[in-house]
Amino acid sequence: MQPFKPKVKAPHPKLIQKMSHTLQKHQLTTVCEAAACPNRAECYARESATFMILGDVCTRACTFCNVKTGHGTSIDLNEPRHLADAIAELQLKYVVITSVDRDDLKDFGAAHFAACVNAIKEKNPTIKIELLTPDFRFHIPSLDTIIASDAYKLAHNQETVLRLSKSVRPQSDYARSLKVLEYYAAHSNAAIKSSLMVGLGENEHELRETMQDLLDVGVSELTLGQYLQPTPKHHKVEKYYKPEFFETMKQEAYAMGFKAVASGVLVRSSYFAEELGK
Repeated sequence: MQPFKPKVKAPHPKLIQKMSHTLQKHQLTTVCEAAACPNRAECYARESATFMILGDVCTRACTFCNVKTGHGTSIDLNEPRHLADAIAELQLKYVVITSVDRDDLKDFGAAHFAACVNAIKEKNPTIKIELLTPDFRFHIPSLDTIIASDAYKLAHNQETVLRLSKSVRPQSDYARSLKVLEYYAAHSNAAIKSSLMVGLGENEHELRETMQDLLDVGVSELTLGQYLQPTPKHHKVEKYYKPEFFETMKQEAYAMGFKAVASGVLVRSSYFAEELGK
């Protein structure tokens, strides 16, 4: 099956160069660069970026993800300061902070998330920070640490439907992800967000059921995008959806009760993050 090939704007070389230089200078990683995201120049132009903390080695092995798997690397205690300095230098107004899974750490990395938020806010008290977190194995003290950071928005990605969850995220759990989102919604004032990929083998009925599950636990913002296979060894693409499908699902999501929806072939979990929910 031939994929639908959407047109994207060519990345502005000066924007990409400036971001790459600043990341190297402060020894940081953005998901935007690591994944060569086709939307990254647009985000940079809107003074927004997504940073990945806690190293580049994940302790889990999701079949859709191209991040290295292994025992987590040592934590860089200077990372919060480097992150805050880079964000100030780039004059960003909205940042998303995410991480690899760190099941090797006692608090799964939650305190480091909080340290990054605090360092950023010290440099720029008005900046909006979205945290896209792992599930922390539903460790309540870790979730409480995240909530106490007082981030503008809290997110955790459900990724796929129940039937496919174990094959797509073998070390994660569909119900546990819902519990994390529900806890965030019940114990914080932040907007709660989640994301789904399509093309992994789900059907539309299952997709709608999952969307309803997310709504039922308090998720108010949703992104929906096409899964693209990183390498031949990863989960294969079972179906490529056309743009019309994403527009239909967007309208259905709003009709179901979501307050903000981004849905499209190239939409990723941080797509237009600073715009979603305005």
